Amino acid sequence: MSQELIAADVVIVGAGAAGLTLAHALTAPGGRRLSIVLVEAPEGPLRPPDRTWCFWEEAEGEYEDAVVASWRRLRVHGPDGERIERELDALRYKMIPSTRFEEVVSERLGSTSGVRRVTATAHEVRQVSEGAEVRCTTVDGNELTVRGRSLYDSRPPRVRPPSRTTLLQHFRGWFVHTDGPVFDPDVVELMDFRVPQPRQGLAFGYVLPLGPRDALVEYTEFSRAPLSRQAYESALELYTREVLKLGPLLVRGAEQGVIAMTDARFPRRAGSAAFRIGAAGGATRPATGYTFAAVQRQAREIADGLRTEGRATAPAPHPRRALAMDAVLLRALDTGRIDGPDFFTSLFRHTPPDRLLRFLDGRTRLWEDIRIGFTTPVRPMLRTALELPLLRRTAERGPGAHGGGRTPPLAEEGTDDTPAGPGPRPRL
Repeated sequence: MSQELIAADVVIVGAGAAGLTLAHALTAPGGRRLSIVLVEAPEGPLRPPDRTWCFWEEAEGEYEDAVVASWRRLRVHGPDGERIERELDALRYKMIPSTRFEEVVSERLGSTSGVRRVTATAHEVRQVSEGAEVRCTTVDGNELTVRGRSLYDSRPPRVRPPSRTTLLQHFRGWFVHTDGPVFDPDVVELMDFRVPQPRQGLAFGYVLPLGPRDALVEYTEFSRAPLSRQAYESALELYTREVLKLGPLLVRGAEQGVIAMTDARFPRRAGSAAFRIGAAGGATRPATGYTFAAVQRQAREIADGLRTEGRATAPAPHPRRALAMDAVLLRALDTGRIDGPDFFTSLFRHTPPDRLLRFLDGRTRLWEDIRIGFTTPVRPMLRTALELPLLRRTAERGPGAHGGGRTPPLAEEGTDDTPAGPGPRPRL
């Protein structure tokens, strides 16, 4: 069995959304030229499945050639059937399949010097005098050590950090083709609460139209435990037949996943030269499950620090104020102090859509946050905010990986370099 050492300026472990985005950001024009090694897992369970990512941004973005659909109108249905439809001003809601994103970024990296991709199973990361290194096993069974002045690890933690509240955003979606034109290609159904609600938590439908006869239709719950495969199938059958009334349809594919919505604090530093990025570093927005946009912001900041100042760091993916508000919302939902469907319906009813999406990205100003706060049930939210500092964070009993990287309706999501169900579409 042979042993090999590869050295570079920057080592990136994991070739999902976070790893590929960081590698791409480090090769942008201008600034210092850095040598990069990207360690990607071999085919098998360590690689995340294909999924769909949704996010919003102004005009054309950096990955526009990977976008397969975009929308400027958003719709929410309340539990009583109330229909709220809004048109975005500057923002656009966009969808990127993970396979297309990987193709686009891989093509760009392939035409860039200084980037080496290594297929191997990564093991432990450790600090060394020259920076940090990761020990790996190649597909041939050989030992490989990859060392860098700085190292960025996007693999999910084995155990999730302690939290006060953790809910699961779990879902299953069908890619459907209908006999007739039943979808409006210009409108996304972000949250449709016209589905039976669980005893605890909330449930909603989510529709991403890809054409008059094609769409991704999902059933999603926020609760403490996922459902069985059959339960999701039954819920989707009910939603497509009785609520959406789609008529005869063909299911061309499916995606399923679980996203942890938690107020746990994800450490971003694993050593003086080793950092965690993506969902492993807290990029998943706790109250929505969105991940993709935060991954992009974090990667750009990391790359700017390394290429302009030679400074290695992993900036916080979300502002503290946003995380504090998310912690209150999660606790209020988990305790049942607020009615989830009524809460989110009211939020969309009273908040301009562009402001709401900026709020979900943590990019609103304090006065905007206060105005949005007054559209929510003030007393139960205030009670929850006052009790949070008194609650202890407890360790997770289940696995620490963020399941699914799907995009939540008001999420990211979702998701990123973790083994999971499809997609990153945002969710609330």
